[in-house]
Amino acid sequence: MTVKAVVFDAYGTLYDIQSVAAITEQAFPGYGEIITQIWRIKQLEYTWLRTLMRRYEDFSVITRDSLAYTLRCLGLKSDPAVFARIMDKYLHLDLYPDALAALSAMKERKLAILSNGSTDMLQALVANTGLDKLLDATISIDRGKMFKPSPEAYALVERTLGVSPADVLFVSSNPFDACGAKAFGFRVAWIERVTAEAMAKACENNDLLPPLTMFKAIRMQMDEFGLEPDHRITALSDLPNLLRSLD
Repeated sequence: MTVKAVVFDAYGTLYDIQSVAAITEQAFPGYGEIITQIWRIKQLEYTWLRTLMRRYEDFSVITRDSLAYTLRCLGLKSDPAVFARIMDKYLHLDLYPDALAALSAMKERKLAILSNGSTDMLQALVANTGLDKLLDATISIDRGKMFKPSPEAYALVERTLGVSPADVLFVSSNPFDACGAKAFGFRVAWIERVTAEAMAKACENNDLLPPLTMFKAIRMQMDEFGLEPDHRITALSDLPNLLRSLD
């Protein structure tokens, strides 16, 4: 069946969330990497907890609260200007190097983002990085006030693009997101940027894992839900060939 729309997760899929490390390291020398790891883990955790508690706040609030938690957890203090500078990086995250070329090669199909990001955050981010010229829609879960992987979040795609779930290829590098999209009924391409074999090798003979390795071990391997992605790729640049094989 032909894919009519390709829908992307934003954070960690099109945009490299680790690009915040340059700012956090500048603000807190020696702590830059560990800040980014704890911050991201708590950011995701807060989306899930708020959804379960039915106490919605948009992603900008969650991002701010999880950064405040991280700095407090590490015993770090920042003045408001430093805090604001770190937060601002989320509006200027680096695209993965192959993102623009990959999306340009798929422009004959409907292209969209479905993200936990707030509407204002996403609109600023895609405009600042030029993706607004390639996307048919930038969909924030703000409209349903339910974070991924809630089915209500994925349902926003059909309402916005007018395509059924079976006609959508959903692309994410986040395992929880890939599982959620598969459970909803999308065809799913998971970007496996870090293989299990690479993780095993990184863990060999290491008594103390560096934060980035630990983060990858926790957050970047496929979860055990019995929901396998339809396709495993290693980069966004693999998508045009994958789509041609599906036509």
